[in-house]
Amino acid sequence: MTYSGPPVITVVGGGFSGTALVLQLRQQPALAQAQIHLVEPRDIPGPGLAYTARRPEYLLNVRPGGLSLYPNKPSHFATWLQSQPEGAPGLPDFASRSSYGRYLNEALTEAFTAPQTGSGSLTWHHTSAVVARLQPDGRRGVLLANGTTLVSDFVVLALGNFPPLPPAGPDHRYLHHDAYHADPWAAGSLRRIGPDDSVLLIGSGLTAVDVLLALRKDGHRDPVAVVARHGRWPAAHGPAAVDYPNFYPEMAAETTVTGVLAVFKRHLRAAAAQGIDWRPVLDALRPDLGRIWGAWPLQEQRRFLRHLAGLWAVTRHRSPPQNAAAVAALEAAGLVQLHVGTVREILPDGPMLRVRVRPHGASGSWHVAQHVVCCTGPLLDYNRIADPLVMSLRDAGQLTADSLRLGLLTDEHGALRGADGQVSNTLFTLGPSRRPAYFESTAVPELRQQAIALAVELAKRVSS
Repeated sequence: MTYSGPPVITVVGGGFSGTALVLQLRQQPALAQAQIHLVEPRDIPGPGLAYTARRPEYLLNVRPGGLSLYPNKPSHFATWLQSQPEGAPGLPDFASRSSYGRYLNEALTEAFTAPQTGSGSLTWHHTSAVVARLQPDGRRGVLLANGTTLVSDFVVLALGNFPPLPPAGPDHRYLHHDAYHADPWAAGSLRRIGPDDSVLLIGSGLTAVDVLLALRKDGHRDPVAVVARHGRWPAAHGPAAVDYPNFYPEMAAETTVTGVLAVFKRHLRAAAAQGIDWRPVLDALRPDLGRIWGAWPLQEQRRFLRHLAGLWAVTRHRSPPQNAAAVAALEAAGLVQLHVGTVREILPDGPMLRVRVRPHGASGSWHVAQHVVCCTGPLLDYNRIADPLVMSLRDAGQLTADSLRLGLLTDEHGALRGADGQVSNTLFTLGPSRRPAYFESTAVPELRQQAIALAVELAKRVSS
């Protein structure tokens, strides 16, 4: 593409992925003249949904040393944290999510206020994007909700996670009931729950752990029912340990889930013989998880999702030890009751909600609660996402959901594939939307690497 003026790059979404990308774009010499726009409707850009809640009991599930925005400065976040009140007198093993949100916002604020090199610019638009129409000259006209249009050479979707679908149907009256909490992260949502109110949580992942701890922090006393399909809590992080050597070359040629598992189990046994925990063995493969996933044909990926995804989620995405201990203590005291099964129906019953839970192979039972909190995972199927920008691009055939409903189809650089299979020259994405390519596309190390790679690719396209 030939540029008649400085290239214009619009990044839609100001959570971690969008923040990391903007910061990496600013470091590319070829983009010194670029006009970069960040579109983020939240009042504070940077934290996004994951790191906005201002509750100290919501902890990160990664130690500070693994959370730097910059891979070449691995202690960047840890050093910043040491200068904060919560970093004194010593660095916490697991910092709060709100601390990390401040870190992201401060890094972004520095980029906004720093002297611009050349004629380049960085602008935050405190609104949302509605449409990104392809123009006759090949560029995109990004229409914002406030009426502004940003004519852009590249548009990057950094949209993060979307709220989950309703957990039960077909009667959806409960969605508008005061007792139903569709978004546990919404400001004030949990504060509506009285100390002796009955509560049922749907899901037992990290979100449910956070909700349980928040309720207890707020003085909630009544036992809480938790319904989960697999009935597992996230595994706890172990103590910081020596690394286990990477063994990906032994499974590089494996194209089945069974083959990969055989190699993995062999190393689990070898590690156990040396007194090494399972966690370092699993973590040794982290840099290669995308390659392992990508080597499986579609039917093997589907097999993994059907049989192992639940177990994977609780072993790979772990809980801080103090959180896991707190949940175990609540269970032991009878204050948390975990029920294995699937929520099949939710019906209003005056001020209460009745929830039908079906255990595996059983007819099911009814639970009644004054509050039902949805703690299930995010919606990843882009065929069902109702965001205006996503819908407009989908209707125009310019983005395509993958067949496993994990995200978007892209090329190796994150360029979107349209309904006709063609790769866009102007539309890109990063973050959770790239799960079809990597499966693991939610944690900081993977997302910051995506940001670096995409920034380098866009700089290359401007220079060519």
